[in-house]
Amino acid sequence: MKMTRAALLLLGFSLPLALGIAQPLRVGIALDSGGKNDRSFNQAAWEGAQRAARKLGVKVQLFEPKEDAKGNVSRGAEPLAKSGAGLVIGVGFANKDSIEAASSRFPQTHFAVVDDLPKGSNTAGLRFREQEGSFLVGYIAARASSTGVVGFVGGMDVPLIHKFQAGYTAGVRFICPSCKVVSAYTGTTPAAWNDPAKARQLAASMQAQGADVIFAAAGGSGTGVVAQVNAVQCLKASSLPKGVKFAPDRYASVPKGADYQKRCAGDTRPAFFIGVDSDQNYLGDTDKNPATLNHGLTSMVKRVDNAVYTIIQEVAQGRPWRSGDRGFGLQNDGVGYALDVYNRALIDKKMEAALSQVKQLVISGTVRVPTQ
Repeated sequence: MKMTRAALLLLGFSLPLALGIAQPLRVGIALDSGGKNDRSFNQAAWEGAQRAARKLGVKVQLFEPKEDAKGNVSRGAEPLAKSGAGLVIGVGFANKDSIEAASSRFPQTHFAVVDDLPKGSNTAGLRFREQEGSFLVGYIAARASSTGVVGFVGGMDVPLIHKFQAGYTAGVRFICPSCKVVSAYTGTTPAAWNDPAKARQLAASMQAQGADVIFAAAGGSGTGVVAQVNAVQCLKASSLPKGVKFAPDRYASVPKGADYQKRCAGDTRPAFFIGVDSDQNYLGDTDKNPATLNHGLTSMVKRVDNAVYTIIQEVAQGRPWRSGDRGFGLQNDGVGYALDVYNRALIDKKMEAALSQVKQLVISGTVRVPTQ
């Protein structure tokens, strides 16, 4: 019996199913504004998905939000579900509404939102206790500061970023009650996540007020804080505002590059930034030499990559779906601070031991970190 070409093609497509061969899970990643290479939140999510592709053999599809001339933003939840994704992950709370809408239209598909809790039995929220990691980097900032003034630059002025600010401020005050925390946001709309020029302007203003350490929780805008710190490199005693004086330089013995020595001769102290979400310490290596003073003091690492990988793994391995809230904090390594070759000289063994003790105080509940 002869078979038509169409019948042969149909048989070819159905054969794996007929033989019981499992098809690879298709995962859709709906990014937030800033892009997959924002060196921050989106990038961490994308890296978690790529790890799942390598280790679990899943197929990953990416969707970046698009804005039309009228300012309307298209989100990726429904297009990804329509394309056959068995799991769709929306990166950022801005994807919550589209995830909820798509989850009701595609009840057999699993959906998750990073940083929010969507409704629906086939949805889950991957939420972080950002205030806990921010508490640790606030502690580091206060220990490192030579002026007693530190800064916080937030992205969009929303409750999520208030958690970063509250934890950071509490960590500063835990070790230095008299320290001053100067805070500002880049905006009140989603555009605030991608406005490095505004973030740089805010960082410069904070430095003029004596802030020698600035924590940027601003998504792609944070590159502006990095640029400002790297350009200035240090604060000078002659430029300090009234009432602000230098403490002894705790980093006097750390080797300095030639450019730093030239720019920062005399009575000066190093300027630092604190990165966010991913390990951004390397961005402070202005002379391409990790052995010399780095301007990335540390980074508040939010392990979005781990959260994304974990939920992909659960679905890929066929585990029972758990809807609702999934929490990530210090206790399960959902947040923390970055320590690597770039900032090893800035966070010595003594400070590292102190941080370990502070971390346990938070985990045990002895220290309760505020969220606003």
